[in-house]
Amino acid sequence: MAGKVLDTDAYDDFRVLELRPNKSNNMRGNRRKTAYKKAPVHPPRSNKMPVDQDWPSVWPVARVFHPASVPLPLHQGWVEPGTTPPGKFANAELMKIPNFLHLTPPAIQRQCEALKKFCTEWPKELDTDEKIDHHFPIQITTSDYLHSSPTIRDARARIVTLQVKLSTLHLNSHAKDKLLRLVKERYDPVTDILTIVAERCPLRKQNIDYAMYLLNVLVSESWKTEPWENEKSEPDMEKYVWEGSQSQRTLQQLLERMPNKAPDLPEVIKQYSVNVTRFHNEGEDTENVNAYKESVIKLLGLNA
Repeated sequence: MAGKVLDTDAYDDFRVLELRPNKSNNMRGNRRKTAYKKAPVHPPRSNKMPVDQDWPSVWPVARVFHPASVPLPLHQGWVEPGTTPPGKFANAELMKIPNFLHLTPPAIQRQCEALKKFCTEWPKELDTDEKIDHHFPIQITTSDYLHSSPTIRDARARIVTLQVKLSTLHLNSHAKDKLLRLVKERYDPVTDILTIVAERCPLRKQNIDYAMYLLNVLVSESWKTEPWENEKSEPDMEKYVWEGSQSQRTLQQLLERMPNKAPDLPEVIKQYSVNVTRFHNEGEDTENVNAYKESVIKLLGLNA
């Protein structure tokens, strides 16, 4: 059997593992590198802005602060006392807070002019506060809040305050007395204003509807007369009422037996009824006692 002769010279050279190929053996390494030129850095835009430029066109809407677009030397940030705060460039503090650069007076005036075509003129007949209160007796007050926060929502913005004058509801004495007992401290007798605050619902619109619902329920319940209310006698009344009282009947019987009556008797009787009512409802004090005394003297025609 003929043996196979091997070429041992091919195995004498040890091939080296080149982890980093030699540039001389690399075809790409022999190429000329491309020269990259840095783009020129232009000066900030704020340096070229004229003084009389149209600012609403530069900053039309709310956006994050951009130092190159604001021609103002702004500084923001806490530093040690005696040092100047950082400038507007590369200042994260100015970018975190909201700004009102889009709500300058010219921008607001331009927006108002654009909204005028969607508005109606104020009625000429409503030229006084009395007429406005007569035609629009209900006043609803809400609040908007703006602050630095990840969200624009504020839980306090849902609170709604409804105010209405009690005289505009046209209630009789029974309904007014019942309404005041239902609302308790929400009524101010000095200004005659009933105040309802709604904050239970998560949205403002829901609280407005809820406040109107409460007002309708209060007025409806006040006009209702329960069967047991007709059984109330004078001692069961919550306050003293002159009409139909025992004092009124006694006075009528006394006047029928009096031979000489005062010429201004109706006015004297009215003043006497007012003083008797105040005496019972407000209690005894020097002013009420003296007023009651004077009305009795005038009623009986006595000399003080």
